[in-house]
Amino acid sequence: MKPTARNAPQAPLGQMTPSVFLARYWQRRPCLIRQAIPNFSGLLSYPTLIDLCARDDSEARHIKQRPTWQVRSGPLNHTSWNRQPKTHWTVLLNGLNLHLPEADALLRRFAFVPYSRLDDIMVSYAVDGGGVGAHVDSYDVFLLQGPGQRRWRIAPPTQWRYVDGAPLRLLKNFQPTEEFVLDPGDMLYLPPGWGHEGTAIGTCWTYSIGFRAPAGEELSAAFLDYLHERGLPRTVFRDPGRTATRHPGTLDPRMIRFTEQTLSQIRWKRADAARLLGMFLTEPKAQVVFTPRAISPGSRFMQQLKRRGIVLDPRTQLLVHASTGFINGEAFAIPRGARQALQTLADQRHVNAKATGLAHLTSSLRDWMAAGFIHFGSPAK
Repeated sequence: MKPTARNAPQAPLGQMTPSVFLARYWQRRPCLIRQAIPNFSGLLSYPTLIDLCARDDSEARHIKQRPTWQVRSGPLNHTSWNRQPKTHWTVLLNGLNLHLPEADALLRRFAFVPYSRLDDIMVSYAVDGGGVGAHVDSYDVFLLQGPGQRRWRIAPPTQWRYVDGAPLRLLKNFQPTEEFVLDPGDMLYLPPGWGHEGTAIGTCWTYSIGFRAPAGEELSAAFLDYLHERGLPRTVFRDPGRTATRHPGTLDPRMIRFTEQTLSQIRWKRADAARLLGMFLTEPKAQVVFTPRAISPGSRFMQQLKRRGIVLDPRTQLLVHASTGFINGEAFAIPRGARQALQTLADQRHVNAKATGLAHLTSSLRDWMAAGFIHFGSPAK
C-alpha cells in the first residue's frame, strides 16, 4: 500500500510534480528550483549544531581552506569553535535526520523516490568564502538553501582528475559551465557525476539530501559476508591414492578441481539477491546507536498498542519485499495477515492502532521496541 494523496508528504519541488521532475531531470540533467520550500528558514540553530557535532554518535567534519586545505573529523569539542578565522571554513554534519525529527520529516518529503534510495540529510554551516572545494558525487543530490546565500558553479560529467595529496577529493582544473546564487528556499538538483563547487556568500546554511547508489565493490563485499553466513557446501578436501610429487612447488591440480566443484555448488537466485539487498540497505551506519528500553507486560503492551499505534525510530530502516521484511540489517518472515500493516509502517513510517493485521506483529513489535527500533505513537483522538 502506497501513501495516499491525503497522507503523503508534499514533495519540495515548487510547482513541479514528482512525475514531471523524474521524467525530465532525474539522472538526466541539473534542475534549479526557485522556492522549492518558500522562505525556508532552516532546521536548527548554531548552538544546536555545536552540541550535535560534539556528540560521539555524530559524523561531523570541520574543513578549513587557508592557508591549505585542512580536515578535522568529529566529535568536535565546544572550545574549538571559538578559535576559528572569520572566513573560509565550514562544518559538515551528516545524518542530521538521525538527530532531529524536523530533519527526518524533511527527508521523508523526498519519498517520491523509494526509501531504499534515500540516504540522509547533511547540513553545512559555512562562513563567508567557506566550502568544500570543487568535487563530484557518485549519487543524486538535492542542495536546499537555508538561511544565507551560496554560489554554486557546476560542470557536466567528464574524465575528472583530482588534486594529488589533498585531504578531500578535489577536482583539478575545474571549469564550470553554469553558475547560480541560491537564496533561502531555493534548491539545486544534481545528477551523479556533475562537478560542483559551493561557496558561502556571508554566513550560510545548506541542507544536502543525498541518495544511495550501491557500488559494485560494496555489493560484492556484502555478498561475501552473506555467503559466509549462509555457509558454503560442507565438503572437505581429500586426496586418497596420491603418489609422490616431483614438483612440490606447483599448485595441486586435485585441489583446483575440488575448489571448482565446491564453488559450482553455490546457487544464487533473485530471491537471494533481494534478501542480500534488503539486509544491506537497512544495515545501520557505524555511528548509529539505539537505546534499549524496558517493555510493559503483555496485556499493558497490547493496550498501548491498540491506543497509540507504532512509529519507527528515525534511525530505523524498514523495507518490505514479497513475504520478507528487513529491519536494521535483519531479515524476517512477515506473519500471515500482517503484510498490509507492515507495508503501511514501511511506507508511512507509522501505523495507527486500527491498522488491519497489526496484532499479528505483536511478538516482533515487542522485540523491536525493546531494541529501540520503534516507539508508541501519539494517543488516538
